[in-house]
Amino acid sequence: MIIREDYFAKIDPFVRKPVIKIITGIRRSGKSSFMKMLIDRFYESGIKKNDIIYISKELLEFDFIKNYTDLYKYIKSKLPKNKNQKYLLIDEVQDITGWEKAVNSLLAENAADIYLTGSNSRMMSSEFATLLTGRYIVISMFPLSFKEFLKFRETVKIGTTEDEFALYLKYGGLPGIHYLKFDDEVVFQYINSIYYTILLKDIVERHQIRDVELLEKITRFIFDNCSSITTAKKISDFLKSQHVMIGAQTVQNYISYLQDAFLINRTGRYDIKGKKHLELLDKFYFSDSGIRHSILKYKSEDIAKLLENTIYLELLRRGYEVSVGKLENLEIDFIAEKTNEKLYVQVCYLLASKETEDREFAPLEKIEDNYPKIVLTMDKFWGGDRNGIARKNIIEFLLGE
Repeated sequence: MIIREDYFAKIDPFVRKPVIKIITGIRRSGKSSFMKMLIDRFYESGIKKNDIIYISKELLEFDFIKNYTDLYKYIKSKLPKNKNQKYLLIDEVQDITGWEKAVNSLLAENAADIYLTGSNSRMMSSEFATLLTGRYIVISMFPLSFKEFLKFRETVKIGTTEDEFALYLKYGGLPGIHYLKFDDEVVFQYINSIYYTILLKDIVERHQIRDVELLEKITRFIFDNCSSITTAKKISDFLKSQHVMIGAQTVQNYISYLQDAFLINRTGRYDIKGKKHLELLDKFYFSDSGIRHSILKYKSEDIAKLLENTIYLELLRRGYEVSVGKLENLEIDFIAEKTNEKLYVQVCYLLASKETEDREFAPLEKIEDNYPKIVLTMDKFWGGDRNGIARKNIIEFLLGE
């Protein structure tokens, strides 16, 4: 297994601390493997096997754990009667009804150092948040970054970095594809099965959805219109034009289910001049390009969308909160913020003409603050920065720190 060091760096400060560590993300993004790597690290540090309790709801062995009482009784029966630090790791904890009650009790008893994974963002429900206020941290796990993708590809004969990036845009970052031959039919068949598992288990089954075809239509629309301003009403109107009668509120509910399952990300808009978040006209980005292409097919003419989506995910991986910027009638692709840090980003395929260059730089040039501003493109050669605004190649940015 390839060690995903970035995630260890995020979790290490909280190991053996009295907070619950929750790792969330789309199915098959690597959470289970990360759990196993974490256990291996515990062994390497001298922790005894008997002091570690591991439960995976993906294994039939643990099918009997249905609810929080089953979970609590099982864990208490397995805790060794010694004074050593105990470690509890539960994979796909959201499949245990009321799990937060058992976990809250175990934390209060100081029974173990607790690690959880989940494939549904709603697992951090209001009840859970109320029970465990200030006593948990969440680490979001994403599909592979391009840097990680190249590490996985080191075991095979690979092409140029540009060739590999083209494959990354097409096949995405789900780690499991690296066990397969890189062939469209093979890879997309595998990814498509993951997509339908997410759709059926994490959305249809969980929310008792009857019209699966309608859910798929909405998913396809969002995937096809990624990086464009979209509203529930716009989707509803489109479906009505296709003779599918559905209200905007129902569409909104389905969108929230897709978000909960980490298939899509919603990003709001921020008025830079008015210094306020705008409540309407969000943008949506898919969580993995391979999933998108397994149902929409890969089209080279979508390159601009794919690049923008790729940078969006990379900013999230690096710990930024991301919004879309609005400055009068101009738009900045991304405003990326974290503690004492802000970055303005424009993404463009190629600066093929002076007109294109002016269009991409103009919004950034109008921003009056002194935070870093950068234009990312696939261009390889150009002159220096423009009016203090950096230019950088997208691949170089993805492979940088």
